[in-house]
Amino acid sequence: MSDLPPAVASWRSQIERLSEHASPCRYLTPARWAAMRANALTFIDEHGAEAHRLGWTAPRLFGVHPKYGFLRVEHAGALMANDSKVVGVEPDRLVFDRFSGYRTKPGQTWGPPVWEFAARSKAA
Repeated sequence: MSDLPPAVASWRSQIERLSEHASPCRYLTPARWAAMRANALTFIDEHGAEAHRLGWTAPRLFGVHPKYGFLRVEHAGALMANDSKVVGVEPDRLVFDRFSGYRTKPGQTWGPPVWEFAARSKAA
């Protein structure tokens, strides 16, 4: 996708590097991870440039808990909390097809993007 902003192209590249067959976290089944990964790639292609323009960052979208990955959702980015398709992007909200949306909470902190979590898990 050559028309993606560099940061968004990097998100895509990092997600593509993670195997669809092996979950990056021991608390997430490979089947669920495959659905989340496919959804993240679709999101990047369809909404990534707009999300980036509106200020969405890698941690806000792809973050996971720094120690427990997908097991603890309080640090989860919008796309790592579920595997629903995004149908709309707003500055502080993603709208999903199966539920109303993901909204940033005041004082919210996000964990590292899932690809950084996976790299640290492999190194440990």
